[in-house]
Amino acid sequence: MARLSREQVDAARAVLASGAGVSEALDAVSPEYVGIRDVLNIGGQIRHALAGAGPHLQPLLDDPAVTDVLVNGAKGIWIDRGRGLERVKELENVHNAEDVRELAVRLAAACGQRLDDSSPVVDGTFSGGLRLHAVLPPLAAEGTLISLRTHRPVTFGIKDLDDRGMLSGMGYILEAIMQSRANAMISGSTGSGKTTLLAALLATVPPTERILIIEEAFELRPRHPHVVHLQERRENVQGAGAVSMSELVRAAMRMRPDRIVLGECRGSEVRDVLSALNTGHEGGWATIHANSAVDVPARLVALGALANMNEAVVAAQAASALDAVIHVERQAGVRRISQIAVLQRRGQELAALPAVEVRGDGRLSYGPGWERLAKRLDLPAAEGASASGTRRRRRAS
Repeated sequence: MARLSREQVDAARAVLASGAGVSEALDAVSPEYVGIRDVLNIGGQIRHALAGAGPHLQPLLDDPAVTDVLVNGAKGIWIDRGRGLERVKELENVHNAEDVRELAVRLAAACGQRLDDSSPVVDGTFSGGLRLHAVLPPLAAEGTLISLRTHRPVTFGIKDLDDRGMLSGMGYILEAIMQSRANAMISGSTGSGKTTLLAALLATVPPTERILIIEEAFELRPRHPHVVHLQERRENVQGAGAVSMSELVRAAMRMRPDRIVLGECRGSEVRDVLSALNTGHEGGWATIHANSAVDVPARLVALGALANMNEAVVAAQAASALDAVIHVERQAGVRRISQIAVLQRRGQELAALPAVEVRGDGRLSYGPGWERLAKRLDLPAAEGASASGTRRRRRAS
């Protein structure tokens, strides 16, 4: 059976990095006649050589504790194991600038993307869920920058998150949100635990319901028997074939969903999401990047502007569509819910009223939005432990 030499692998990488396909790479490395089994074997070797992150980075990605691997040109490699960024000292000086650029181009080609001087920024996703972002110099002053974010197949349940302190004593509120089929949005920064929390919550949806998830990449994998996914598709190297999040939201409306979930609301698709949640589709969810729950209105207005929606329209749509905003954050390596708010329309503006917050001593503080949230979720308006205690007594009965 034919085997590829190191020179042939390097030649194949160069061909693939230029945007060509596997067939062209086969011609480059083995132009002579070969049997069909040899062709398939060589093609598999090419894909394996291409998809790997190299002998230094692949072991980091294989570590189940690592969520992010960052390569800052030839100046160092950093990882995140959930305790913040750590420098991998044993891998210092293992790459030169040319090595890092070659690796970035190879990884981009594996995602079906182009990375070169005419297209110096790339954002792609591997079939297994690994996400790639890379930037070439001179845009990146330190040299080629590579950011890899892993997707782990392990999905935590609500009890797992509660045991880890992520729910901050608000589990009874989350349970009420799910049971009442309220529409909610989870806000937070990158790596704060938005996807982890949402997957755990969706796992509590009754098995008779159909969950339709729309994402940029296949990351949200709740433990539920009836989940279907739609994924955004970026344009190919010829600049064609793109399918936007907005198109997927419109397609989802025709697929008989019981719950529509948007993995991340980050662009003009906010118009379609708010519209969907305002047309009888209850129990919908979305995530969004924001500094706090009270900052979500400003973020929604900014995204709405991308869809040619003025502030008054965003305020009317969002206040009607969303029943709660749940904010998660990471402090000292610990992910937790820090705040739940409700959205309110004030004239032509959109505002957020804090309903529940975690105080400095770890106890819950109930704010001006609590009465409205409690009414929507059929919870007692009493504050503090009496509210959660009553909820527990209801469940026990």
